Amino acid sequence: MKTTIAFLDASTVDYGDIDFSSLHALGAFQRYDHTAPAELSARMHGIEIAISNKVVLGAETIAANPSLRMIAIAATGLNNVDIPAAERAGIAVANVPGYSTDSVAQFTMTQVLVLATNIQRYDEAARRGEWSRSPVFTMGNWPSFELHGKVMGILGMGAIGSRVAHLASSFGMKVLALRRAGAATDAFERGDLQGIAARADFVSVHLPLTNETRLLIGEEFLFKMKPTAFLLNTARGAIVDTAALVRALHAGSIAGAAIDVLDEEPPPPDHPLLGAPRCIVTPHVAWAGREARERLVAEIAKNIGAFLAGNRRHRIDSE
Repeated sequence: MKTTIAFLDASTVDYGDIDFSSLHALGAFQRYDHTAPAELSARMHGIEIAISNKVVLGAETIAANPSLRMIAIAATGLNNVDIPAAERAGIAVANVPGYSTDSVAQFTMTQVLVLATNIQRYDEAARRGEWSRSPVFTMGNWPSFELHGKVMGILGMGAIGSRVAHLASSFGMKVLALRRAGAATDAFERGDLQGIAARADFVSVHLPLTNETRLLIGEEFLFKMKPTAFLLNTARGAIVDTAALVRALHAGSIAGAAIDVLDEEPPPPDHPLLGAPRCIVTPHVAWAGREARERLVAEIAKNIGAFLAGNRRHRIDSE
């Protein structure tokens, strides 16, 4: 009998451009584009390996599916799977670290460049006919500034944060990274949270969401930032206190923000950041370059293949 495998939310990874043949080759593969909570029980029935990006696999679901042998997380983050419950049930759990490093770092620097140049504002103005009505050859409604010499504050110097640091340095920016106990020594200056808030021209968040980092960026941090500074978040929405960020934007305490992740996804239409001034919001797409998604699927297949061969690869569960 072939191993039964189900990808519970495949459309989060495949936009019509990803080949899943490596997963089909591993067993009886079933693809579901989306799985609502009401559909989960039926779709998990008899499944041996569940692949999930954002479908929550909690203790109740794990306990109700004795056929389940492995959970393959189609992401790096672990917050959608009850790891202790899986371990108690003897279920293997594997994730995919590092697959989106280049995509997220590239997107972060795109946020920086858009904020520094106001390119989207000028595009919109030109399309509205404002350039055509200009008395001179150019427009200066939203002056740009150079990145050289500006301070890039980086919260989280894992693979993505480190890549952002190197990219920022290539623009001549000064990198100021968050000092953390036990962190590896590198060429970049370190500072504490409040020091970064006070000095940085850009603050970019690259931390995992944990009990310690939840709401880490709150009113104290935001109102200590320079009024010319910008906040960037491509990590997790709940690391930033949404209400505090909205207040800071309305008060002009910071110059603006570029936010790719929100505390509720998808957000309600009246989410306060969607109407906040000087705030660019994108729908959690920093990770999703085509190459990154191809890499993700290839790594999921390797994780499952290793498990079926009796080996451990990127395993989260304890031995």
